[in-house]
Amino acid sequence: MIPRSPLAGLGCAPAFSRHYRLIGTGLPSHHARMLHACLSVLAACLAIPAVAGVADGSCDTALVLAIDVSNSVDDEEYRLQIDGLAEALADPFIKEALVDGQVALTVMQWSGTTNQHVSIPWRRMTTPADVTLLAEEAGTLPRAFIGSGTAPGDAVQRALGLLAEVPDCRRHVIDVSGDGQRNMGMTTTVARAAAEADAVTVNAIAIEITGNAVAFFFRHELITRDGFVVGAEGHRDYARALRLKLRRELNPPVG
Repeated sequence: MIPRSPLAGLGCAPAFSRHYRLIGTGLPSHHARMLHACLSVLAACLAIPAVAGVADGSCDTALVLAIDVSNSVDDEEYRLQIDGLAEALADPFIKEALVDGQVALTVMQWSGTTNQHVSIPWRRMTTPADVTLLAEEAGTLPRAFIGSGTAPGDAVQRALGLLAEVPDCRRHVIDVSGDGQRNMGMTTTVARAAAEADAVTVNAIAIEITGNAVAFFFRHELITRDGFVVGAEGHRDYARALRLKLRRELNPPVG
């Protein structure tokens, strides 16, 4: 009886099986050359494509974390956002994903038309220690602006400029968090179009407070076609929402 190939059921099984059936059937020794071909087919079939990151030392994702510090955010709510950011970065799953992807990350606070401040410049997450240091620094960030309006379109525009500084990263993502709709500055749909033209993904955390309809606003006017919105039920839910969003951003669905 001709033995059944152990790879039957894999997409490459037919090609491998033709060689497999020649082994151990008493054929002349010159057919041993087939063994080499067989192993080559096997290697090709089982090879797993390398992804950007630790596998080849390249940056998989450049991520701008854009935090709302407009007038609608009081000091306690700001503190909840910053503590939530530090907590999310300390999450073991997120820490591992950041390092695996050799992710480049920057933190920007935003509010009005001209109010965007880079609180943490670009950092490359090459080791777990890098992520730990970033989380500790994030938890001590002072507030950049007080008493300004809400201009998410200008925040996205500024983030696009930051992403231009890391052209080597495979994916570019802007991560906007906020608790209110635009009341000044660039139209958000114009900023969104600029992001899409640059192949940049814009995602958002909608910090939902009764009556603010911010999730609807982000979904219909801010995020890109390939983006998504995660809802936070108030600022105290920010840490959970950020962890959920980072997990999805760092491990995007395939296909």
